[in-house]
Amino acid sequence: MFDRLEEITKAEQETAGRFDHTVDVCVAAGCMSSQSVAIKEALEKEVEAHGQGHRCRVRGTGCMGLCAAGPLITVDAEKPGEIMYKQVTVGDAADIVASLDSTPVERLRCRTDVPFFQRQKKIALENSGLIDPERIEEYIAREGYSGLMRALTEMSPSDVIDEVVASGLRGRGGGGYPTGLKWTTVAKSDGDVKYVICNADEGDPGAFMDRSVLESDPHRILEGMAIAGYAIGASQGYVYVRGEYPTAVARLKTAIRQARRANMLGSGIGGTLFNFHVDIRLGAGAFVCGEETALIASIEGKRGTPRPRPPYPAEFGLWGRPTLINNVETFANIAPIIRNGGDWYARIGSGASKGTKVFALAGSIINTGLIEVPMGTPLREIVYEIGGGISGGGECKAIQTGGPSGGCIPAGYFDTPVDYESLSALGSIMGSGGMIVMDESASMVDVARYFMEFCMTESCGRCVPCRVGTVHMHNILDKFSRHEATPHDLELLEKLCDMVRNTSLCGLGQTAPNPVMSTLRYFRDEYMDCMMPELNGAERVGELMEVAR
Repeated sequence: MFDRLEEITKAEQETAGRFDHTVDVCVAAGCMSSQSVAIKEALEKEVEAHGQGHRCRVRGTGCMGLCAAGPLITVDAEKPGEIMYKQVTVGDAADIVASLDSTPVERLRCRTDVPFFQRQKKIALENSGLIDPERIEEYIAREGYSGLMRALTEMSPSDVIDEVVASGLRGRGGGGYPTGLKWTTVAKSDGDVKYVICNADEGDPGAFMDRSVLESDPHRILEGMAIAGYAIGASQGYVYVRGEYPTAVARLKTAIRQARRANMLGSGIGGTLFNFHVDIRLGAGAFVCGEETALIASIEGKRGTPRPRPPYPAEFGLWGRPTLINNVETFANIAPIIRNGGDWYARIGSGASKGTKVFALAGSIINTGLIEVPMGTPLREIVYEIGGGISGGGECKAIQTGGPSGGCIPAGYFDTPVDYESLSALGSIMGSGGMIVMDESASMVDVARYFMEFCMTESCGRCVPCRVGTVHMHNILDKFSRHEATPHDLELLEKLCDMVRNTSLCGLGQTAPNPVMSTLRYFRDEYMDCMMPELNGAERVGELMEVAR
């Protein structure tokens, strides 16, 4: 089968070599919302009108990262002298085509020698923006499925797991559990039938990492899942993806069909005895279904509510069988680990946080978009160098990481390296990779109230602490926003945070207080300023000191 992959790679390289120029248009969701599909069609018409169809090809590719400057276009992306254009419109198509053999269109130029591009290290995103996500040939031409074939023909299942263990890869879905240890547990679990699930139920506000990977490089996820299936002894996989991601779902379906035709999925993969099938299950927008036991219930056709653990899914998962669940980014790292070795991956990153991490930069920052940086990169570098600083020239007040389960980190801690332990020590979490930047105008009380409203609305209602506690916390935060709160409310809010965190059934309730607790920790003065007016001054301080005692 390696010969077949080499044939496809050679044919694809010969095809690419016939063209003098390749114009890539981002057709991921962000740029599509700015009419990039229409721009692609306009470019194709201009190429034909100039009789250049034999020497210039126009492709749709995945996310190029700098969403703030979209729609983005690159000309000859993998050749010396690559040119990127930003904020392109349909009316610019003629000028772009006319400039292919002459001077670039300077008014549209987007510099690529800036920190946003130069400070990244792409592993999970190495193909994003460089291949057509709907052509398996282009994926294979960039070593696609070679990791799977190496695993099937040169390695035993235990060898595959050993490489994942050696890599130090931790789950990128938020918990940071060692991936190799999880795989080992499932592999050792008794049972003739096991399952692999890709958790693509990305529900954090401001997060779009998984969506972008699925839209830009869907075969990468299928390859990672197939390698996992071989390692643990599973022959069936499911991708549980949000129904609100129609483009990602459509491209994933196309990728599955292509992989089956190419014998990279299905029965007798690559001429071996290994069988692995992948099906898609659509979520209905319930945030709680990102929790693995709720996700399993949803796939089974039940209401998506969590169940107590243990037993864990590794032993008792989908339909009572041992089940491996990893998220999109985790699977996106598997193929390169198998291709290059676990030691190679472990040399990237810092401490117990190995490899790279994909983040979705959003909020009051100039360079909103998708980035991938080595673990251990300081927050300050992400905000002020890669992110370009605060839009409008202001100062950054805080960063919220980890979505509704995370916390707010003030600017005074921006020299902190981004790794699991350091963020946890600050009262936040890595999460799946959402990173919302806030400037000085942000009210941290309102931020906490927003996330609490989200958790309150998304609670499945199964356990009382989460169902009732989040409502009470939201009501108290609402009083602070209306400047009607008292010292008693502050005391009650802290008690509720402790109760909900320690007695809720699943991760949604257990982490729901995090935004409140972190803002109380670092921005307590804003809560004090939101007290009832009659409690201002010495009387307010006295009552607060009494509460503190």
